[in-house]
Amino acid sequence: MPADIRYRVGRLVEGGAQHLFADLDPQVTWAGGTLHLEHRTVRGARRLDGRGLLLVPSAFVWPRVFSVLDEPWQPSLRYPPRAVAMLWHRRSATVSDALAGVLGRSRATLLTELTAPASTTGLARRTGMTPGGVSQHLTALRTAGLVSAHRAGREVLYARTRTGENVVEAAGAGSPPSTAHA
Repeated sequence: MPADIRYRVGRLVEGGAQHLFADLDPQVTWAGGTLHLEHRTVRGARRLDGRGLLLVPSAFVWPRVFSVLDEPWQPSLRYPPRAVAMLWHRRSATVSDALAGVLGRSRATLLTELTAPASTTGLARRTGMTPGGVSQHLTALRTAGLVSAHRAGREVLYARTRTGENVVEAAGAGSPPSTAHA
């Protein structure tokens, strides 16, 4: 879900609130400082009057959106995050033999799997490695400058650096087609 939050923040920065909501859900729009909803329990325009709006990506509301807008609660909108259908889908990136020959199969697998930022636990789940083993390999990849790490709330997410991207591309390691818009 951190990827969806980063995506939404990027949309907000690029074009404001209207751009943020443009692809969130067809039942939700934003215009002139007013939230417009067309879902089962709430229909019509809702002014937030400076109370803010908490956006909550949730795999458990798919395919609907749910809102809480009445006082005394914080106005919030729960929505299905992008690519929620892929949340339980185990995909395997193709690891090139050339990359595995240089880095070792485990490190090559982790580097190839990092098509989007991921946590140690997420990578362990996807690859079948132990979280401790994943952590050791990510530390080595980070020391070599092939991955970076940044904190997102309570977890640390790892991502390929530009150098890591170049290594994967040069080695011919493939990856499945992007599922960002699934």
